[in-house]
Amino acid sequence: MPVVLREAWATLVPDPRDRHGPLPPLMLALTVVTGLVDAFSYLLLGHVFVANMTGNVVFGGFAIAGAPGFSLLASVVALLSFAAGAFSGGAAVRAARTHRGRQLLYALLAETAFVTAAMVVTLVSGGPWTGAVRFTLVALLGVGLGVQNAAARALAVPDLKTTVLTLTITGAAADSRFAKGPGSRAGRRLLSAAAMMLGALCGALAVLHDLPAVPLSAAVALLAVACACAALLARSDAPWTRPPGA
Repeated sequence: MPVVLREAWATLVPDPRDRHGPLPPLMLALTVVTGLVDAFSYLLLGHVFVANMTGNVVFGGFAIAGAPGFSLLASVVALLSFAAGAFSGGAAVRAARTHRGRQLLYALLAETAFVTAAMVVTLVSGGPWTGAVRFTLVALLGVGLGVQNAAARALAVPDLKTTVLTLTITGAAADSRFAKGPGSRAGRRLLSAAAMMLGALCGALAVLHDLPAVPLSAAVALLAVACACAALLARSDAPWTRPPGA
């Protein structure tokens, strides 16, 4: 089997004895969630991301320059909400600092609550989402994805950051054997990119086919499954549950 396929398979079906145990497929599921919610926010809330903060910084610059279709306020709300979520996520993972399964569970419960609240607002308000409703959705989703990013950072599963692909893609190229690097781990890295694209594709298709509530509903469903898995993992005492350096 080619190396790339072996790496992809090991990410989807990891060896329980691996340093990160069953975490990689859960990180991939969260990466799909990122694609779903960013498709919803960008296409329906007016050129703003709730997971990709690099994009919002750039959009803020566009808005200041007067480019049409961009809102400085929306970018600022997204950035501040994401920061608040990251703060909360950091506190959540530190509350269970000795067990990575519980770190993931606490963060997922918080994220699921915020994304579910956004889904409820979406269903109740009925769209189009403008004014206060728009900023409420940006804030709820920004906090939820900030929590997710903080958890991914604490869990530190290589190449599975769930919301950021720039360094992942850079590593796949810069670390390749062709660049005389140590090995690109392209199987895992490409799988991460594919997961985000899958989420974005599904979210965009739903929006374009006039099913605007589907992206957040799908994200909540994925998060619910991830929560159930994390609840089981929180009971484990396997070596992977110990944080790095513990």
